[in-house]
Amino acid sequence: MKNFTKYLKTKAQVSEENFELLIKKVTVKKIAKGTVILRPEEVCKFSFFVEKGLLRSYTINTSGKEHILQFGSENWIVADRSSAFFNEPSELFIDAIEDSEVVLIGADFIEQASEISQYFRKYNQIALQNHIRHQQKRINLLLSASAETRYMNFIQLYPDLISRVPQWMIASYLGITPESLSRVRKEMAKKPLK
Repeated sequence: MKNFTKYLKTKAQVSEENFELLIKKVTVKKIAKGTVILRPEEVCKFSFFVEKGLLRSYTINTSGKEHILQFGSENWIVADRSSAFFNEPSELFIDAIEDSEVVLIGADFIEQASEISQYFRKYNQIALQNHIRHQQKRINLLLSASAETRYMNFIQLYPDLISRVPQWMIASYLGITPESLSRVRKEMAKKPLK
């Protein structure tokens, strides 16, 4: 749990003493590539901190088409926050794109960490606001930006995923067809570097 330990001690500034108390509240789980860890109608009991590997969250429409909402590589947290917070059935799938190792973070961990560490509480609030900010930006991009702008934003947000994720998944995330993504990439390759 090297990354999760660093996350707690460095970013959330959890003391060594509190770290020892909190670490007992989480579980590490290995997830094989292709394993679904959350399905629609299940309640999301955990947030998944990606220690190693790659997860995605997505929906499938009535025609069977996937719509990817989020990728989560190392140090990202993936969850259905709506399901987890309101204890309602999820509308999402979450699965592993690569063999992965995740830290399962339950509500009891968040509550205890927030009680014993003001730094964790503040960091968790900032992380939540940052998540909302990214979701708003993503909605705006999907509604009004060109495919090229959406792709450039994807590269900025997920710079390490271009070689790890199949093109059809990137296209799904961008809300375009794989053929459109291919055209965008070809057009961008023709442009001079700035």
